[in-house]
Amino acid sequence: MENRVKHARVQAGFTQQQLADQIGVTRQTISLIEKGSYNPTLRLCLEICYVVNQSLDELFWIDKEE
Repeated sequence: MENRVKHARVQAGFTQQQLADQIGVTRQTISLIEKGSYNPTLRLCLEICYVVNQSLDELFWIDKEE
């Protein structure tokens, strides 16, 4: 699943470990989400959004053409 989580995380000044600690998952989970190798639950997507202060659309919306 393509996303913009890495960009938002870096922009917010978090390492993968810091973001993982904030939302209660492992660093490996964040890494897999950023690579698009793991499809997070809606709840996990929202938790990421809250921590990096971005909307669901900003992080996870993919245009049909992409």
